Amino acid sequence: MREAVTEVRARPGRPRRSPRSRTALLWALPPTAALGLVFLYPLALVVRQSVQPDTGGTSLRPYADVFALRPFREALWTTVWLALASTAGCLVLGFVLALVIAFVPFPGARVVSRFVDVFLSFPSFLITLALLFVYGTVGMANGLWANVTGAADGPFRFLTTPWGVLLAEITYFTPFVMRPLLAAFSQLDTAQLEAASSLGARAPRIVRRIILPEALPALAAGGSLVLVLCLNEFGIVLFTGAKGVTTLPMLVYGKAVLESDYPGACVVAVVNVLISVGLYGLYRVVSRRAGA
Repeated sequence: MREAVTEVRARPGRPRRSPRSRTALLWALPPTAALGLVFLYPLALVVRQSVQPDTGGTSLRPYADVFALRPFREALWTTVWLALASTAGCLVLGFVLALVIAFVPFPGARVVSRFVDVFLSFPSFLITLALLFVYGTVGMANGLWANVTGAADGPFRFLTTPWGVLLAEITYFTPFVMRPLLAAFSQLDTAQLEAASSLGARAPRIVRRIILPEALPALAAGGSLVLVLCLNEFGIVLFTGAKGVTTLPMLVYGKAVLESDYPGACVVAVVNVLISVGLYGLYRVVSRRAGA
């Protein structure tokens, strides 16, 4: 009889939660509910509005109407190529600047490294305004050109074009690539660099064979972050005043505020979110394979 009772007690059943796990679950409920209320609920409202046309009911007609619009396709293409070009520029410029700060001894290198951290807190429109003061139609560069040559107008008018938006995004987002690179370079074993240099390897070969492989995870992390941020950037495009540049966030603003087309604005917003989430998922796969 005792053996039977022991056998019954030994049978696997539903695992009983310990008091500690129940307490942890209770502590997790408030932040989860707050996250759902602040983020998930508004997102659900946007998705619901995107399938509710002004005529009433529930339909995918708003998606068909928006996808058929030429401005939407142009905004989608502009958003993608600007994001890709800005990310490529940030990767190249950020890698070069991080190399100089980390491995080229010069006075003030530590101050510059600290300034990178401070730069990350700047709002994007502030950088755009600074570029307007320098390269705007009545900016410093055009004023200097007019004073030197006596011309009525200066030659710098690119800031209101896609190239101006590209310059502003590269200027603002490059520190987002530099920060993880500087952290990775600080953990690099300098003995390998000294050994390679003593064996006659030149700087380009050292960068290509030693530094770059160690920097790949940081480049992947910083580049993926910049790509997602550029896809959703609104302030830079707005403050440059580039009339011919319409991205998906600008299209959302135009449809919601200027046209009062809320279903269409929600459709564009959902597409933008899906692209961002898809790219983030791709980043997670790539970073996991790269060991980041």
